[in-house]
Amino acid sequence: MSSRIYVGNLPYSVTDSTLESNFAEFGSVSSAKVMMDRETGRSKGFGFVEMASAEFAEAAIKALDGRSVDGRSITVNLARPREEGRGSGRSGADVGFKASNRSDVGYGNGGFGGGRY
Repeated sequence: MSSRIYVGNLPYSVTDSTLESNFAEFGSVSSAKVMMDRETGRSKGFGFVEMASAEFAEAAIKALDGRSVDGRSITVNLARPREEGRGSGRSGADVGFKASNRSDVGYGNGGFGGGRY
């Protein structure tokens, strides 16, 4: 069992130190990080906690999942590995949708603007 924990639906007021102290009562915390938006500097509403052992992580998940923090019911579960190939943001450039791939477009293929007659 992994000791890395995902914590979701966090209030925006939660900081790294607050997150760490909430999990420390269940065992030794290796790291606690609230994810922040690069542009605004505001919390994204989720974070990750790494516990020293799988037993500590399991105890924290059982105790904290669904608990209300500042009126929000937080989600606490094992963190999944990051999926590859997500969020590239490029749609057409990778797939080959370019005018140069078409034989009927471009100069020298007939008429004004390159269309075939």
